[in-house]
Amino acid sequence: GDVTIPIAHHDGNYVAREVTLDTLEGDGRVAFRYTGGNPNGSARDIAGILSENGRVLGMMPHPERAIGGTENGKDGLGVFESLVRTV
Repeated sequence: GDVTIPIAHHDGNYVAREVTLDTLEGDGRVAFRYTGGNPNGSARDIAGILSENGRVLGMMPHPERAIGGTENGKDGLGVFESLVRTV
């Protein structure tokens, strides 16, 4: 399902060649996408990707800013809990 994670970037966005984007999508390595609008122009709305072995996650949003259930919600906590469960 969808999770709401705060963003805090200005100029950063994900850029890659079309063949790389096709590979990432074909291999199921796109971990997160922007929904409801792409705030920074990232290619194919990509907000996070996984390494080839699936052990490294690179992402633009900031789940650490949404773990307390206050103004930013608590969806970020679920991101960290799911990572711990997989270790």
